[in-house]
Amino acid sequence: MESSFCDHTEIRHDGREPVVKFRRGASNASDGGADRESYEDVDLGTGGTDGGSTGRLRRNTAELASGFGSIVGGVGEVDADALGLCEDEFTVEQAVEAIGFGWFQIKISALVGFCWMADAIEMMLLSIISPELRCLWNLERWQEALITTVVFIGMFTSSTLWGKMCDKYGRRTGLIACTTWLFYHGLLSSFAPTYVWILILRGLVGFGIGGVPQSITLYTEFLPSKTRGMCVVFTAVFWAFGTVVEVLLALIVMPTLGWHYLLLFSAFPVLIFVLSCKWLPESARYYVACGNQQKAHEILKAVALANNKPMPLGKLKIEEVPVKRGSYADLFKTKEMGITTVLLLFIWFANAFAYYGIVLMSTELFATGNTCSSEGQSQKQLECFDACKSLTTNDYVLLLWTTLAEFPGIILTFVIIEKLGRKKTMAVEFLFFAIFVFLLFICSSMTLMTVFLFAARGFISGAFQAAYVYTPEVYPTATRALGVGSCSAMARIGALLTPFVAQVMLGVSPHLAISIYGGVALVAVIACLALPVETKGREMQTVATKSKPKSATSEAGTSR
Repeated sequence: MESSFCDHTEIRHDGREPVVKFRRGASNASDGGADRESYEDVDLGTGGTDGGSTGRLRRNTAELASGFGSIVGGVGEVDADALGLCEDEFTVEQAVEAIGFGWFQIKISALVGFCWMADAIEMMLLSIISPELRCLWNLERWQEALITTVVFIGMFTSSTLWGKMCDKYGRRTGLIACTTWLFYHGLLSSFAPTYVWILILRGLVGFGIGGVPQSITLYTEFLPSKTRGMCVVFTAVFWAFGTVVEVLLALIVMPTLGWHYLLLFSAFPVLIFVLSCKWLPESARYYVACGNQQKAHEILKAVALANNKPMPLGKLKIEEVPVKRGSYADLFKTKEMGITTVLLLFIWFANAFAYYGIVLMSTELFATGNTCSSEGQSQKQLECFDACKSLTTNDYVLLLWTTLAEFPGIILTFVIIEKLGRKKTMAVEFLFFAIFVFLLFICSSMTLMTVFLFAARGFISGAFQAAYVYTPEVYPTATRALGVGSCSAMARIGALLTPFVAQVMLGVSPHLAISIYGGVALVAVIACLALPVETKGREMQTVATKSKPKSATSEAGTSR
């Protein structure tokens, strides 16, 4: 006869991380009532901080009434009706840590990654079509910059709205809604007949893009702490791949079919993601925040089955969370949280301002050839910047080289984020971005300028990705999506301002434009180091709590 079990807990106060013994297999009536027990020790510790148990849990099983459960594929399951009979409890965090990383996380990595790739395609095309439309419609420089700015205005307007929606109605629901909106208006923008229409439709595209960062919110809530940082950084590979695809697509489409078809083809990856969302699960942490124990438990069982790992036997603990979710006041609920929020808002602003600035500035500098601005050359340079010039095949090749810089930037972040921590990783990469931006002051050859742009883009893309790791980790479940959304909205302010520096001011004073980017990055270095919480190895919080210092034991546990 097969049966499933609830756990009885013994606490051992030896300072070690909690470990649960899960039973694999079943008792057999033919054994004269004796149980054949096969246990597996599963580490539930995530660093021992913020209220985690400091004991070692040893689970001994006691058989439930027959019919309450079954053993499926070697993984113990508990029937929903039997949950109430189990005295022992486990949290979502403990379950995620126990189940670990496996096939389920690989699947969701691919889905979230494809979402980022589609988003990157939509964003990268801005630096490609702007010079083309300027020549086609005889636009002024500020009008060219506005094509990019309206996208970021739409993103700024919607980022917090999508965040509130994801906190109230679910991460998956909000993500499907924003990407469907994005595809529809991206498709319509390919038919834009005039400058005004391109502004309106690309602004609506930006409104949809504002919700894409919520895919990281959903993603991080399924990741165990030991692999969370590296996994989120790895999604940037998809972003980088998307930017490369867009440059190659432009290289093929622009000289032959034109910008209308570039916009058309760029919209379809978003549609593919929308159709793939049927395989995208809702977050178990979101269901816990809603008080829906059964659905959260079902999600966790699906994760355990996909990973072929044991499911903790017992009752899923529903921790007390605010009844009202998605409140802006919760972002400043404690002094520590308020300082963190203020600093993160600026860090995200600096990331977007610098990242999109280097992307837009690259195409402008490739079109003009240098950043020299001596007295004797000033008038000639202004004429060069003001001249209408579409990107050539050679310009696309150079743009492709700077785009490829994102890959080494990602690799660097992947390597150091778990060694230095989130804060120091962001600070180091902002510092080196500033150094290579200031090197653009040198009146250099096109090759050397490409090297400087390559390095600067690599470092700032790494810093941006590290911010995507840190932000969901530092906010509790009830305000996580809103926190990410608010930071994303602040990033859009930086992004909507940067075209006027990278495209307009660069034409008047290249040195002033470069100084602004380097200066903002240096201030961001200080902001990163001033963050009061380091989230490396820390479990994701359900409710806002004051950060506690790591014990020596927990620090050793997270370094493995």
